[in-house]
Amino acid sequence: MKKAFLLLVSAFLAAGAFAQPKKVVADRIIGVVGDRIILESDIRNAIADAARQGQTVPENADCQIMEQALMSKLLMLQAERDSLKMDDSEVEAELDQKVRHYVRVYGTQEELERVAGKTVYQIKDDARESVRENKLAQMMQRKIVETVRITPTEVGAFFNRIPKDSLPFFESELEVGQIIVYPKPSKDLEAYIISEMNNYKRQVESRQVNFEELVKRYSEDPGSKERGGQYQISRTDKSWDPAFLATSFRLKEGEISNVVRSRFGFHIIQLLQRNGDDAIVRHILRRTPLTEAELNGGIAKLDSVRSKIVAGTMEFSTAAGRYSDDEAAKYQGPYIQGRQGGFVTIDELDKEIVTTLGQMKVGDISQPAVFTNDRGDKGVRILYLKSRTEPHRMNLRDDYNRIAQAALEEKKMQTLEKWLENHMSEHYIMLDPDLGHCERLKKWHTGEKTAKN
Repeated sequence: MKKAFLLLVSAFLAAGAFAQPKKVVADRIIGVVGDRIILESDIRNAIADAARQGQTVPENADCQIMEQALMSKLLMLQAERDSLKMDDSEVEAELDQKVRHYVRVYGTQEELERVAGKTVYQIKDDARESVRENKLAQMMQRKIVETVRITPTEVGAFFNRIPKDSLPFFESELEVGQIIVYPKPSKDLEAYIISEMNNYKRQVESRQVNFEELVKRYSEDPGSKERGGQYQISRTDKSWDPAFLATSFRLKEGEISNVVRSRFGFHIIQLLQRNGDDAIVRHILRRTPLTEAELNGGIAKLDSVRSKIVAGTMEFSTAAGRYSDDEAAKYQGPYIQGRQGGFVTIDELDKEIVTTLGQMKVGDISQPAVFTNDRGDKGVRILYLKSRTEPHRMNLRDDYNRIAQAALEEKKMQTLEKWLENHMSEHYIMLDPDLGHCERLKKWHTGEKTAKN
Protein backbone atom coordinates (compact mmCIF):
# COMPACT_ATOMS: atom_id res chain seq x y z
CA MET A 1 0.00 0.00 0.00
CA LYS A 2 1.14 3.54 -0.66
CA LYS A 3 2.47 5.65 2.17
CA ALA A 4 0.91 8.94 3.25
CA PHE A 5 1.29 11.34 0.33
CA LEU A 6 2.27 14.42 2.32
CA LEU A 7 5.12 16.12 0.52
CA LEU A 8 8.64 15.33 1.64
CA VAL A 9 9.98 18.70 0.57
CA SER A 10 11.53 19.71 3.89
CA ALA A 11 14.67 17.61 3.39
CA PHE A 12 15.12 19.03 -0.10
CA LEU A 13 14.67 22.60 1.06
CA ALA A 14 16.99 22.29 4.05
CA ALA A 15 19.77 20.47 2.27
CA GLY A 16 20.94 23.38 0.17
CA ALA A 17 21.82 25.38 3.26
CA PHE A 18 23.38 22.58 5.30
CA ALA A 19 25.12 20.38 2.74
CA GLN A 20 28.86 20.10 2.35
CA PRO A 21 30.03 22.76 -0.11
CA LYS A 22 31.91 21.45 -3.12
CA LYS A 23 33.91 23.25 -5.77
CA VAL A 24 32.02 23.16 -9.07
CA VAL A 25 32.73 24.75 -12.40
CA ALA A 26 29.42 26.60 -12.37
CA ASP A 27 25.93 26.13 -11.04
CA ARG A 28 23.03 26.14 -13.43
CA ILE A 29 19.27 26.43 -13.49
CA ILE A 30 17.60 23.09 -14.26
CA GLY A 31 14.00 24.09 -13.61
CA VAL A 32 11.72 27.13 -13.50
CA VAL A 33 8.16 27.47 -12.21
CA GLY A 34 6.77 30.96 -12.72
CA ASP A 35 9.50 33.26 -11.45
CA ARG A 36 11.03 30.62 -9.13
CA ILE A 37 14.17 28.72 -10.11
CA ILE A 38 15.57 25.32 -9.16
CA LEU A 39 19.36 24.97 -9.20
CA GLU A 40 21.31 21.84 -10.03
CA SER A 41 23.24 22.29 -6.78
CA ASP A 42 19.96 22.15 -4.80
CA ILE A 43 19.25 18.66 -6.10
CA ARG A 44 22.87 17.48 -5.82
CA ASN A 45 23.25 18.78 -2.26
CA ALA A 46 19.94 17.26 -1.15
CA ILE A 47 21.10 13.83 -2.35
CA ALA A 48 24.54 14.22 -0.73
CA ASP A 49 22.98 15.35 2.53
CA ALA A 50 20.64 12.35 2.65
CA ALA A 51 23.59 10.02 2.02
CA ARG A 52 25.64 11.61 4.82
CA GLN A 53 22.78 10.97 7.23
CA GLY A 54 22.75 7.28 6.35
CA GLN A 55 19.55 7.33 4.30
CA THR A 56 19.13 4.95 1.38
CA VAL A 57 19.41 6.96 -1.84
CA PRO A 58 17.49 5.35 -4.75
CA GLU A 59 18.84 5.40 -8.30
CA ASN A 60 16.28 7.96 -9.43
CA ALA A 61 16.68 10.23 -6.41
CA ASP A 62 17.30 13.25 -8.66
CA CYS A 63 13.95 12.66 -10.38
CA GLN A 64 12.06 12.31 -7.09
CA ILE A 65 13.60 15.40 -5.53
CA MET A 66 13.09 17.42 -8.71
CA GLU A 67 9.41 16.50 -8.77
CA GLN A 68 9.07 17.50 -5.12
CA ALA A 69 10.73 20.81 -5.91
CA LEU A 70 8.36 21.48 -8.83
CA MET A 71 5.34 20.65 -6.69
CA SER A 72 6.59 22.88 -3.90
CA LYS A 73 7.10 25.85 -6.25
CA LEU A 74 3.66 25.46 -7.82
CA LEU A 75 1.88 25.11 -4.47
CA MET A 76 3.78 28.05 -3.01
CA LEU A 77 2.90 30.31 -5.94
CA GLN A 78 -0.77 29.38 -5.57
CA ALA A 79 -0.60 30.07 -1.82
CA GLU A 80 0.72 33.56 -2.57
CA ARG A 81 -2.00 34.05 -5.20
CA ASP A 82 -4.63 32.99 -2.64
CA SER A 83 -3.06 35.33 -0.05
CA LEU A 84 -2.55 32.59 2.54
CA LYS A 85 -1.12 34.15 5.69
CA MET A 86 1.84 32.79 7.59
CA ASP A 87 3.46 34.14 10.74
CA ASP A 88 7.18 34.86 10.32
CA SER A 89 7.73 33.43 13.80
CA GLU A 90 6.81 29.99 12.41
CA VAL A 91 9.66 30.27 9.91
CA GLU A 92 12.14 31.31 12.60
CA ALA A 93 11.03 28.49 14.88
CA GLU A 94 11.56 25.94 12.11
CA LEU A 95 14.98 27.40 11.27
CA ASP A 96 15.98 27.02 14.94
CA GLN A 97 14.70 23.44 14.94
CA LYS A 98 16.68 22.60 11.79
CA VAL A 99 19.87 24.07 13.24
CA ARG A 100 19.42 22.05 16.45
CA HIS A 101 18.87 18.90 14.37
CA TYR A 102 22.05 19.40 12.38
CA VAL A 103 24.03 20.28 15.50
CA ARG A 104 22.97 16.90 16.90
CA VAL A 105 23.90 15.21 13.60
CA TYR A 106 27.40 16.74 13.49
CA GLY A 107 28.01 16.85 17.26
CA THR A 108 28.74 20.54 17.83
CA GLN A 109 27.91 23.90 16.31
CA GLU A 110 31.56 24.34 15.35
CA GLU A 111 31.55 21.09 13.37
CA LEU A 112 28.30 22.05 11.62
CA GLU A 113 29.79 25.41 10.64
CA ARG A 114 32.95 23.70 9.41
CA VAL A 115 30.98 21.23 7.29
CA ALA A 116 28.61 23.87 5.91
CA GLY A 117 31.41 26.40 5.35
CA LYS A 118 29.35 29.15 6.97
CA THR A 119 28.17 30.37 10.36
CA VAL A 120 24.84 29.35 11.89
CA TYR A 121 23.49 32.82 11.15
CA GLN A 122 24.49 32.48 7.49
CA ILE A 123 22.94 29.01 7.39
CA LYS A 124 19.65 30.45 8.65
CA ASP A 125 19.77 33.32 6.16
CA ASP A 126 20.43 30.94 3.28
CA ALA A 127 17.63 28.57 4.32
CA ARG A 128 15.01 31.18 5.33
CA GLU A 129 13.37 31.59 1.92
CA SER A 130 13.34 27.83 1.34
CA VAL A 131 11.68 27.20 4.69
CA ARG A 132 9.13 29.92 3.99
CA GLU A 133 8.39 28.34 0.61
CA ASN A 134 8.06 24.92 2.19
CA LYS A 135 5.58 26.09 4.81
CA LEU A 136 3.47 27.98 2.26
CA ALA A 137 3.41 24.87 0.04
CA GLN A 138 2.26 22.75 2.97
CA MET A 139 -0.47 25.28 3.81
CA MET A 140 -1.71 25.21 0.22
CA GLN A 141 -1.62 21.43 0.16
CA ARG A 142 -3.72 21.24 3.33
CA LYS A 143 -6.23 23.67 1.80
CA ILE A 144 -6.56 21.52 -1.34
CA VAL A 145 -7.27 18.26 0.54
CA GLU A 146 -8.97 19.51 3.72
CA THR A 147 -12.47 18.54 2.52
CA VAL A 148 -11.53 15.06 1.26
CA ARG A 149 -13.46 12.32 3.02
CA ILE A 150 -13.72 8.54 2.61
CA THR A 151 -16.80 6.28 2.71
CA PRO A 152 -17.03 2.65 3.88
CA THR A 153 -17.72 1.63 0.26
CA GLU A 154 -14.50 3.32 -0.86
CA VAL A 155 -12.57 1.62 1.96
CA GLY A 156 -13.87 -1.77 0.81
CA ALA A 157 -13.00 -1.03 -2.81
CA PHE A 158 -9.49 0.07 -1.80
CA PHE A 159 -8.96 -3.13 0.17
CA ASN A 160 -10.25 -5.34 -2.64
CA ARG A 161 -7.70 -3.83 -5.05
CA ILE A 162 -4.81 -5.10 -2.92
CA PRO A 163 -3.53 -8.43 -4.32
CA LYS A 164 -4.26 -11.15 -1.80
CA ASP A 165 -0.66 -12.34 -1.84
CA SER A 166 0.46 -8.78 -0.99
CA LEU A 167 -1.66 -8.34 2.14
CA PRO A 168 0.68 -7.65 5.08
CA PHE A 169 0.88 -9.98 8.05
CA PHE A 170 0.49 -8.36 11.48
CA GLU A 171 1.97 -9.75 14.65
CA SER A 172 -0.09 -9.71 17.84
CA GLU A 173 -0.79 -6.13 18.91
CA LEU A 174 -1.59 -5.02 22.44
CA GLU A 175 -3.16 -2.06 24.22
CA VAL A 176 -1.15 -1.68 27.42
CA GLY A 177 -1.79 1.01 30.00
CA GLN A 178 0.42 1.88 32.93
CA ILE A 179 0.22 3.94 36.09
CA ILE A 180 3.61 5.02 37.42
CA VAL A 181 4.60 6.43 40.78
CA TYR A 182 8.06 7.88 41.46
CA PRO A 183 8.49 7.89 45.27
CA LYS A 184 10.16 10.98 46.68
CA PRO A 185 13.60 10.34 48.21
CA SER A 186 14.33 11.17 51.83
CA LYS A 187 15.20 14.75 52.71
CA ASP A 188 18.31 13.56 54.54
CA LEU A 189 19.68 11.83 51.46
CA GLU A 190 18.87 14.87 49.33
CA ALA A 191 20.73 17.10 51.77
CA TYR A 192 23.71 14.75 51.61
CA ILE A 193 23.81 14.84 47.78
CA ILE A 194 23.54 18.64 47.77
CA SER A 195 26.38 18.86 50.28
CA GLU A 196 28.53 16.58 48.09
CA MET A 197 27.86 18.73 45.02
CA ASN A 198 28.64 21.96 46.86
CA ASN A 199 31.94 20.34 47.72
CA TYR A 200 32.58 19.59 44.02
CA LYS A 201 32.02 23.26 43.24
CA ARG A 202 34.47 24.38 45.94
CA GLN A 203 37.11 21.95 44.68
CA VAL A 204 36.88 23.25 41.11
CA GLU A 205 36.82 26.92 42.13
CA SER A 206 39.86 26.42 44.38
CA ARG A 207 41.57 24.57 41.50
CA GLN A 208 42.11 21.40 43.52
CA VAL A 209 40.65 19.40 40.61
CA ASN A 210 39.25 20.20 37.17
CA PHE A 211 35.57 19.95 36.29
CA GLU A 212 36.01 17.18 33.71
CA GLU A 213 37.71 14.90 36.24
CA LEU A 214 34.77 15.25 38.63
CA VAL A 215 32.37 14.48 35.77
CA LYS A 216 34.18 11.20 35.10
CA ARG A 217 34.15 10.25 38.79
CA TYR A 218 30.67 11.25 39.87
CA SER A 219 28.27 12.32 37.10
CA GLU A 220 25.27 10.03 36.57
CA ASP A 221 24.43 11.39 33.12
CA PRO A 222 25.52 8.73 30.59
CA GLY A 223 24.65 11.05 27.71
CA SER A 224 27.46 13.51 28.48
CA LYS A 225 29.88 11.74 30.81
CA GLU A 226 32.31 10.67 28.08
CA ARG A 227 32.67 14.23 26.79
CA GLY A 228 33.25 15.90 30.13
CA GLY A 229 29.60 16.66 30.85
CA GLN A 230 29.32 18.99 27.86
CA TYR A 231 26.13 19.96 26.02
CA GLN A 232 25.24 22.57 23.44
CA ILE A 233 21.91 24.13 24.37
CA SER A 234 19.52 26.74 23.01
CA ARG A 235 17.22 29.01 24.97
CA THR A 236 14.50 28.36 22.36
CA ASP A 237 14.70 24.56 22.64
CA LYS A 238 11.82 23.59 24.92
CA SER A 239 13.00 19.98 25.23
CA TRP A 240 15.49 21.06 27.91
CA ASP A 241 14.42 21.12 31.55
CA PRO A 242 13.29 24.71 32.35
CA ALA A 243 15.33 24.95 35.57
CA PHE A 244 18.48 23.64 33.85
CA LEU A 245 18.01 26.07 30.94
CA ALA A 246 17.24 29.11 33.10
CA THR A 247 20.23 28.49 35.38
CA SER A 248 22.59 28.01 32.44
CA PHE A 249 21.70 31.34 30.84
CA ARG A 250 22.04 33.26 34.12
CA LEU A 251 25.71 32.31 34.40
CA LYS A 252 28.72 34.26 33.17
CA GLU A 253 31.31 32.44 31.05
CA GLY A 254 33.44 30.23 33.31
CA GLU A 255 31.05 30.57 36.26
CA ILE A 256 29.73 27.49 38.09
CA SER A 257 26.15 27.47 39.36
CA ASN A 258 24.89 26.60 42.78
CA VAL A 259 23.18 23.21 43.00
CA VAL A 260 20.01 23.23 40.90
CA ARG A 261 17.21 20.66 40.93
CA SER A 262 15.67 19.45 37.65
CA ARG A 263 13.36 16.57 36.83
CA PHE A 264 16.49 14.47 36.27
CA GLY A 265 18.12 15.12 39.66
CA PHE A 266 20.62 17.66 41.00
CA HIS A 267 23.17 19.53 38.87
CA ILE A 268 26.03 21.93 39.06
CA ILE A 269 26.48 23.69 35.73
CA GLN A 270 29.40 25.59 34.25
CA LEU A 271 28.89 27.97 31.34
CA LEU A 272 31.71 27.59 28.82
CA GLN A 273 30.52 29.81 26.00
CA ARG A 274 27.45 31.84 25.08
CA ASN A 275 26.38 33.35 21.79
CA GLY A 276 22.95 34.97 21.96
CA ASP A 277 20.35 32.27 22.57
CA ASP A 278 22.91 29.47 22.17
CA ALA A 279 25.38 28.25 24.77
CA ILE A 280 27.84 25.48 25.54
CA VAL A 281 27.72 24.18 29.12
CA ARG A 282 28.99 21.24 31.10
CA HIS A 283 27.42 19.74 34.18
CA ILE A 284 27.55 17.07 36.83
CA LEU A 285 24.34 15.17 37.54
CA ARG A 286 23.61 13.29 40.75
CA ARG A 287 20.43 11.42 41.56
CA THR A 288 19.19 10.78 45.07
CA PRO A 289 18.90 7.01 45.63
CA LEU A 290 15.61 5.58 46.91
CA THR A 291 15.55 3.44 50.04
CA GLU A 292 13.53 0.25 50.37
CA ALA A 293 11.10 2.06 52.65
CA GLU A 294 10.32 4.67 49.99
CA LEU A 295 9.83 2.04 47.29
CA ASN A 296 7.54 0.07 49.63
CA GLY A 297 5.53 3.25 50.13
CA GLY A 298 5.07 3.51 46.35
CA ILE A 299 4.01 -0.13 46.20
CA ALA A 300 1.43 0.43 48.94
CA LYS A 301 0.04 3.49 47.14
CA LEU A 302 -0.41 1.65 43.84
CA ASP A 303 -1.81 -1.41 45.59
CA SER A 304 -4.59 0.83 46.91
CA VAL A 305 -5.16 2.31 43.42
CA ARG A 306 -5.26 -1.17 41.91
CA SER A 307 -7.87 -2.29 44.42
CA LYS A 308 -10.17 0.57 43.38
CA ILE A 309 -9.83 -0.31 39.69
CA VAL A 310 -10.39 -4.05 40.27
CA ALA A 311 -13.42 -3.31 42.47
CA GLY A 312 -14.89 -1.16 39.71
CA THR A 313 -15.09 1.98 41.83
CA MET A 314 -12.65 3.84 39.55
CA GLU A 315 -11.87 3.62 35.82
CA PHE A 316 -8.28 2.91 34.84
CA SER A 317 -7.97 6.16 32.83
CA THR A 318 -9.37 8.18 35.74
CA ALA A 319 -6.92 6.57 38.15
CA ALA A 320 -4.03 7.24 35.77
CA GLY A 321 -4.98 10.90 35.46
CA ARG A 322 -5.23 11.26 39.21
CA TYR A 323 -2.25 9.24 40.46
CA SER A 324 0.30 8.67 37.69
CA ASP A 325 3.62 10.55 37.75
CA ASP A 326 4.33 9.59 34.13
CA GLU A 327 5.04 12.80 32.16
CA ALA A 328 4.08 11.25 28.82
CA ALA A 329 0.64 10.33 30.16
CA LYS A 330 -0.24 14.02 30.54
CA TYR A 331 -0.09 14.48 26.76
CA GLN A 332 -0.91 11.10 25.21
CA GLY A 333 -2.83 9.28 27.90
CA PRO A 334 -1.83 6.26 30.02
CA TYR A 335 -1.44 3.80 27.13
CA ILE A 336 2.02 2.97 25.82
CA GLN A 337 2.38 4.35 22.30
CA GLY A 338 3.73 2.13 19.54
CA ARG A 339 4.82 2.97 16.02
CA GLN A 340 1.19 2.83 14.88
CA GLY A 341 -0.23 4.83 17.80
CA GLY A 342 -2.03 3.28 20.76
CA PHE A 343 -1.19 -0.33 19.89
CA VAL A 344 2.21 -1.90 20.50
CA THR A 345 3.90 -5.12 19.46
CA ILE A 346 5.99 -7.25 21.79
CA ASP A 347 9.24 -6.06 20.21
CA GLU A 348 8.38 -2.45 21.13
CA LEU A 349 8.15 -3.21 24.87
CA ASP A 350 10.94 -3.63 27.39
CA LYS A 351 11.71 -7.11 28.71
CA GLU A 352 10.23 -6.52 32.18
CA ILE A 353 6.87 -5.49 30.71
CA VAL A 354 6.88 -8.45 28.30
CA THR A 355 7.56 -10.84 31.20
CA THR A 356 4.69 -9.37 33.23
CA LEU A 357 2.25 -9.40 30.31
CA GLY A 358 3.08 -13.06 29.67
CA GLN A 359 1.34 -13.89 32.95
CA MET A 360 -1.74 -11.70 32.28
CA LYS A 361 -5.07 -12.13 30.49
CA VAL A 362 -6.95 -9.34 28.73
CA GLY A 363 -8.57 -7.14 31.40
CA ASP A 364 -6.00 -7.97 34.10
CA ILE A 365 -4.24 -5.38 36.25
CA SER A 366 -0.75 -6.40 37.36
CA GLN A 367 0.54 -6.22 40.91
CA PRO A 368 2.70 -3.15 41.67
CA ALA A 369 6.35 -3.72 40.75
CA VAL A 370 9.56 -1.73 41.01
CA PHE A 371 11.22 -0.77 37.71
CA THR A 372 13.93 1.52 36.36
CA ASN A 373 13.12 3.93 33.50
CA ASP A 374 15.38 4.88 30.60
CA ARG A 375 16.75 7.84 32.59
CA GLY A 376 17.87 5.53 35.40
CA ASP A 377 15.11 6.63 37.82
CA LYS A 378 13.48 3.97 39.99
CA GLY A 379 9.72 3.89 40.24
CA VAL A 380 6.74 1.63 40.84
CA ARG A 381 4.10 0.77 38.23
CA ILE A 382 1.02 -1.29 37.54
CA LEU A 383 0.10 -2.49 34.03
CA TYR A 384 -3.33 -2.91 32.44
CA LEU A 385 -3.72 -5.26 29.49
CA LYS A 386 -6.73 -3.75 27.73
CA SER A 387 -6.68 -5.81 24.54
CA ARG A 388 -4.58 -8.22 22.53
CA THR A 389 -5.09 -9.18 18.87
CA GLU A 390 -4.16 -12.52 17.37
CA PRO A 391 -1.48 -12.62 14.67
CA HIS A 392 -3.30 -12.26 11.35
CA ARG A 393 -3.18 -11.19 7.75
CA MET A 394 -4.73 -7.80 7.05
CA ASN A 395 -8.53 -7.92 6.82
CA LEU A 396 -11.42 -5.44 6.99
CA ARG A 397 -12.79 -6.72 10.28
CA ASP A 398 -9.61 -6.39 12.34
CA ASP A 399 -7.86 -3.57 10.49
CA TYR A 400 -10.63 -1.30 9.23
CA ASN A 401 -9.19 1.89 10.73
CA ARG A 402 -5.72 1.49 9.26
CA ILE A 403 -7.15 0.48 5.87
CA ALA A 404 -9.48 3.49 5.95
CA GLN A 405 -6.53 5.77 6.73
CA ALA A 406 -4.53 4.36 3.82
CA ALA A 407 -7.54 4.74 1.50
CA LEU A 408 -8.00 8.34 2.66
CA GLU A 409 -4.34 9.16 2.00
CA GLU A 410 -4.61 7.67 -1.49
CA LYS A 411 -7.71 9.76 -2.20
CA LYS A 412 -5.94 12.87 -0.96
CA MET A 413 -2.98 12.07 -3.19
CA GLN A 414 -5.26 11.67 -6.20
CA THR A 415 -6.98 14.98 -5.35
CA LEU A 416 -3.63 16.74 -5.14
CA GLU A 417 -2.38 15.20 -8.40
CA LYS A 418 -5.57 16.28 -10.18
CA TRP A 419 -5.19 19.79 -8.81
CA LEU A 420 -1.57 19.94 -10.00
CA GLU A 421 -2.52 18.76 -13.50
CA ASN A 422 -5.25 21.40 -13.70
CA HIS A 423 -2.93 24.23 -12.60
CA MET A 424 0.32 23.41 -14.42
CA SER A 425 -0.76 25.33 -17.52
CA GLU A 426 -1.31 28.49 -15.46
CA HIS A 427 2.42 28.91 -14.92
CA TYR A 428 5.52 28.99 -17.07
CA ILE A 429 7.41 25.72 -16.45
CA MET A 430 10.85 24.91 -17.83
CA LEU A 431 12.82 21.68 -17.36
CA ASP A 432 16.42 21.09 -18.38
CA PRO A 433 16.73 18.59 -21.28
CA ASP A 434 19.18 16.56 -19.18
CA LEU A 435 16.18 15.51 -17.08
CA GLY A 436 14.70 13.65 -20.03
CA HIS A 437 15.45 10.31 -18.34
CA CYS A 438 12.91 11.11 -15.60
CA GLU A 439 9.68 9.39 -16.63
CA ARG A 440 7.81 10.95 -13.71
CA LEU A 441 8.62 14.49 -14.92
CA LYS A 442 7.10 14.13 -18.40
CA LYS A 443 3.71 15.46 -17.30
CA TRP A 444 5.40 18.67 -16.19
CA HIS A 445 6.47 19.40 -19.78
CA THR A 446 2.83 20.11 -20.61
CA GLY A 447 3.18 23.40 -18.74
CA GLU A 448 6.33 24.43 -20.63
CA LYS A 449 4.77 27.47 -22.22
CA THR A 450 3.76 30.98 -21.38
CA ALA A 451 1.11 31.10 -18.67
CA LYS A 452 -2.45 31.65 -19.77
CA ASN A 453 -3.71 35.22 -19.72
